[in-house]
Amino acid sequence: MHAPFDPPEVRQVTRGEYPLWDEALAVLNQDLAATLPEQAPLQLLAQPSYEEDEPERVYVALANGEWHGNPLDPQTPEDSADALAIVADAAQETVAERLWQAWPLCAEHNLGMHTRDAEGLLSWWCSGNRPEGGPDHIRAAVGALDSVRGRAATSTRAAGRRVDAGVDGP
Repeated sequence: MHAPFDPPEVRQVTRGEYPLWDEALAVLNQDLAATLPEQAPLQLLAQPSYEEDEPERVYVALANGEWHGNPLDPQTPEDSADALAIVADAAQETVAERLWQAWPLCAEHNLGMHTRDAEGLLSWWCSGNRPEGGPDHIRAAVGALDSVRGRAATSTRAAGRRVDAGVDGP
């Protein structure tokens, strides 16, 4: 047990410890590389619990070890789609709070996007340019954001199917 003033040592999670989260983070890192190429990949970090009978806490962190937000719950992901949604939320929170910017941005509207299920595929959704009355739309599947800013993302290499920019949201 650790004293309150002596935080437990944080460690990098090794590949395979949390396979669903590893897979989800690899997909998210494709979008990070495409949209913020100057950033190194996100990583999973674990911090032991202060209590001996509680599981360690796992966070989505920047390459420098900084993170923000709640830990990932090891009991939560039921499948890879569920894990992808959970890790996407955690990654967005870490990037937003540690880099002080919305991520990812819609190339058309320059607005932060969030995840949404689009016909069974987790996708990046943009609320559109609301003041001008533009429609909301699905930008791309998570893991398939285009590396050319300002150009619509149209392929989903990671997801294996196509999601066109400008398609009306569900």
